[in-house]
Amino acid sequence: MYRILYRSSKGALTELNDLGRIPDLLADRAGLFWLDIAGQPDASKQAGTKWADVVTPLLRDTFKFHPLAIEDAVQDSNVPKVDDWGEYLYITLHAVDFDRTIEDIDLHELDVFLGRNFVVTLHEEEIRGIDRVFRAAVRDERHTRRGSDYLLFEVCDAVAADYLPCMDAIDAESETIQDEVFDKPSRNTLNRLFHLKRAVLNLRRVLSPQREVFNKLAREDFEPIDQKERIYFRDLYDHFVRLTDLNESLRDIIAGSLDTYLSVVSNRTNEVMKTLTIVTVLFMPLSFATGFFGMNFFAGLIEITENPDPVKLIFFLCIVASMVVVPLFMLRLFRRRGWF
Repeated sequence: MYRILYRSSKGALTELNDLGRIPDLLADRAGLFWLDIAGQPDASKQAGTKWADVVTPLLRDTFKFHPLAIEDAVQDSNVPKVDDWGEYLYITLHAVDFDRTIEDIDLHELDVFLGRNFVVTLHEEEIRGIDRVFRAAVRDERHTRRGSDYLLFEVCDAVAADYLPCMDAIDAESETIQDEVFDKPSRNTLNRLFHLKRAVLNLRRVLSPQREVFNKLAREDFEPIDQKERIYFRDLYDHFVRLTDLNESLRDIIAGSLDTYLSVVSNRTNEVMKTLTIVTVLFMPLSFATGFFGMNFFAGLIEITENPDPVKLIFFLCIVASMVVVPLFMLRLFRRRGWF
């Protein structure tokens, strides 16, 4: 799916759906247009055409972008970066979304080409921030009044705005797991902790390079970006510095939760082992008595008949009583020593 928003040199906004108009839009140096390519067209999917085969001719033949920039744009999993190609910039960013079903983040790559009078955004998956900015730009011409560089800032700001809710969701999930660790930890608790840890690590891999992208946009001279607009990218840089610090805090919290889980499980295992040890020790005198007096050597001594010998009966009862008294005495001794 693709959509075009065109602002003429007179300030009129028009939504277009004809890619054939792009050469005319490029020729209008006083105007501005935004081409958003979101996902692969349905017809191309049905025909089995790859994403690169659909996008490459448009970027190569219509916009005359460099082949290396096009190659980066149609490939997945690029590290956030900014490349200066003179009259235009190629920028790679990542939008995020927290998937609560798997307790992990979804990274959506966003490729941007920025020129003096155009912004081209490419993403194979839906990005909510892009949709918000596009709808706002259609309704209000002020979003496109200040040029392509400010429109780029709004796109980047919308992408950055989704990071904090994602981190808040991770933080809330970690608090829930912390309560579960103390109440009733299970193997699923450990799996959820590892999922959150992986989510934080994935965030860390994109936050640092993305922060440097905005640092370069704020500090270096690029032809498509006016000097007066750099301050906005400086604000984005500061925002990502805070996000990086917050992500480090989340990593420490999750690491602490993992250590707490291991300690709780270890303590519970020790309690179980202590209980089993006490039971085993309590049965040791019983096992000794039954084994010792169960030998054939004492068979006649403790034999009980219909008319038992009083001596034998008393001896038998003493053995039974000792088998009851000794464990009770041991149990009381263990309790006084605080062993359970």
